[in-house]
Amino acid sequence: MKRGFVVLCLCIVAMAGYFTTDRWAISHTTLTFHDVLRDDRNVTVEVAVRRDRQMQAMAEMIELPVAILSHGNTVRNTEYSFLTNVFASRGYLVVSIQHDLDTDAPMVTKVGEEYVGRRMQYNRGVFNIMYAIDELKKLYPNANYRALTLIGHSNGGDISMFFAKQHPDLVKKVVTLDNLRVPFITDSKIKILSFRSRDPVFKADPGVVPDEETCARLGIKVVRTEFHHNDLSDRGPESAKSSIQAGVEQFLDEDAGDSTPTMPLLAASTPASAAATPEKK
Repeated sequence: MKRGFVVLCLCIVAMAGYFTTDRWAISHTTLTFHDVLRDDRNVTVEVAVRRDRQMQAMAEMIELPVAILSHGNTVRNTEYSFLTNVFASRGYLVVSIQHDLDTDAPMVTKVGEEYVGRRMQYNRGVFNIMYAIDELKKLYPNANYRALTLIGHSNGGDISMFFAKQHPDLVKKVVTLDNLRVPFITDSKIKILSFRSRDPVFKADPGVVPDEETCARLGIKVVRTEFHHNDLSDRGPESAKSSIQAGVEQFLDEDAGDSTPTMPLLAASTPASAAATPEKK
């Protein structure tokens, strides 16, 4: 009887939360963990989640789907609010991981080597994601960490695709924004959506994006945009962000499992510190 009353109260609060369209409807929490196995390396994440869905998960009424977002090189993990808002509004637990630290050596392109010499960064990204998941399970136990949606821009898209290759049993969907190095996974049932830029400088390596016939056969959705590579974050124009949001919404609508009512999207905000620093190829 007592449990039923608690659940009823939570449902009432959840309904009130659902109809709240201001910034309080989605909570944003920054957490920093310390990986003792990697010399206490800081792994900082921003967690975004709809408050009503979080309360329903706490009451064991639902299990939250999980989306892991990986940023591009020289872009911060918090500079993708236009994407975190889409997934959080649909009831996802969205985890944006800061992969690069100020103490890390800069990435160097080495033509002729596998992934042009960036395998070390991809391995580090995989370690960061797995470690963050292990820590988040303690704080958000009622979430589904067995069917991840991976999202990533440029280098973060390569980390996402690389993780999917290493752990296909943990991944359900991959959404990339102009990843350039790691070829798409084509030997699993993972659903893939990729937005490609039209950029005179940033070009995908040969073999990264499958040909049209392969994409059609495997159900891989490739969206060719008119935007530059560096436009695919909060730093980009509103036209780029709204176009990507619409494409992601359509992609999620195609999955019958993503039936959570969508809350009105919050306006994407660009951090004051986000200068027009271009991402390095």
